[in-house]
Amino acid sequence: MSTLAPTGQLSTTAALARLLPYWFTVARRTWRGSVVSSLLNPVFYVLAMGVLLGGYIDGDPERLDGATSYLAFIVPGLVAAHAMQTAVADTSWPVFSNFKWNKVYDSMVATPITVRQVAIAHLSFVALRVAATCAIFDLVIAFFGVFETWWGPFVALGAQALTGAAFATLMYGFACRIESDAAFGVVFRIGIFPLFLFSGAFFPVSNLGPVGERLAQLTPLWHGVNLSRMFSIDRIDWSLATLNLGVLVAVLAIGSWWAVTGLEKRLTT
Repeated sequence: MSTLAPTGQLSTTAALARLLPYWFTVARRTWRGSVVSSLLNPVFYVLAMGVLLGGYIDGDPERLDGATSYLAFIVPGLVAAHAMQTAVADTSWPVFSNFKWNKVYDSMVATPITVRQVAIAHLSFVALRVAATCAIFDLVIAFFGVFETWWGPFVALGAQALTGAAFATLMYGFACRIESDAAFGVVFRIGIFPLFLFSGAFFPVSNLGPVGERLAQLTPLWHGVNLSRMFSIDRIDWSLATLNLGVLVAVLAIGSWWAVTGLEKRLTT
């Protein structure tokens, strides 16, 4: 059966089969440069804040969103926040360089592969990488007794991977629309880092006061953190979980359009 679409271009399935091995090859050759930020830093966060600092914090479920210890409170949120950080790191400079400096995207679209397929393949790889990173993290923290049920790690991983994928699409679209990589520094300083701090990963957002709490709850990361924590500690408000899931899916859908149209505009103008 032919893998070509009626227009002479590859089908999306065939294009993914050709593009994903490339991204995995790149990751295999460069993984040493990101192993510390992707794997070791989160573990240090868990040990320093969850285990050491957590030993000085009372495990009051009423004050920790249902968690029986600070470790159980902070870890699920940290994994979701780490998914965001990994996703935006992989879709910022790496994406910008592919059309600004090394012209990888240009070489891809010189074949029967479309711009849309290039974007979908790269985002799919980033989503898989984020999911794998979070899975390793969840496997490590499982030995700390964070998860209350056997199925908790699996559904929490789904929430974490969805969080990362949603942010990946947003950063990807942004990277396609800027002219200088200096813009990334601004976004990380006034966007990503504050989101990380005030997403509810380190403390309940109710501590921010009524206005601060509402503002935090408007951010996609809070929805990912909350969903990851509820599934991990088995304190699930299904109506709130449905809202969290709906927001993340909506961001993913809008972000996917933003990413694909951004690359199309970048490579066709």
